[in-house]
Amino acid sequence: MVYEEVEKFYQSYRLKKCVIGYSCQGREIHAFHIGADTGRQFIAVYAVHAREWITSRLAIKHIKIGVKRGGGWVIPLLNPDGVMLSQTTLPLWKANARGVDLNCNFDADWGQGRLNTVRRGGENCIGDYPFSEPETIALRDFTQKIRPFATISFHTKGGEIYWEYCGRGDARGAEIISKATGYEVKKIFGSAGGYKDWCISKLHIPAYTVECGSDDLVHPITKLNKIKECYEILKVFSEEYG
Repeated sequence: MVYEEVEKFYQSYRLKKCVIGYSCQGREIHAFHIGADTGRQFIAVYAVHAREWITSRLAIKHIKIGVKRGGGWVIPLLNPDGVMLSQTTLPLWKANARGVDLNCNFDADWGQGRLNTVRRGGENCIGDYPFSEPETIALRDFTQKIRPFATISFHTKGGEIYWEYCGRGDARGAEIISKATGYEVKKIFGSAGGYKDWCISKLHIPAYTVECGSDDLVHPITKLNKIKECYEILKVFSEEYG
């Protein structure tokens, strides 16, 4: 199980690390620091959607590769309960254990997305109110504490990079990621309540969503080498985004 992999890696990690909060079912949400302690810091978050748990293994790869300039925090598994569901009984599940889609639960035009619903289930449920879920509360509070210069959210799939929200954002970082991966830089319409959206609209910082892997792949992606073009993203981003 991916949660056990992340937990074991956390126990062995000798550099700065912390638990930023707990899931609905009480599982720890781990964060790992890479690079320099001083200077501008980024936040990278993975496995927001349960069936996209392969990105947790990508996070561990990113931690091992590290960065040569600046520093940042890597959160490999925001949705541990949902990932457990996906890996055991409900492979296409995206939400957390309470049936709330975490990437619809941030305070950024909450509830206004084209596919949003109040009905709990495997995807698209917005929750009772913005930040109703312990996982989104944990990420919100940690982001406000760190005050990063930019954030990157890793999802699957499609080979695309999103950078804009309501006319705001910085395409330059997306172009850097595109150069490293070959992915297309795009604008997305009809979504709301995501972490990227909240970072851009409320914190006024650049934020990016990377949809790892070709759209020809099938959920859930189970082999890390299927998204090997993403291995160098954090290293390249930290070196070139200045």
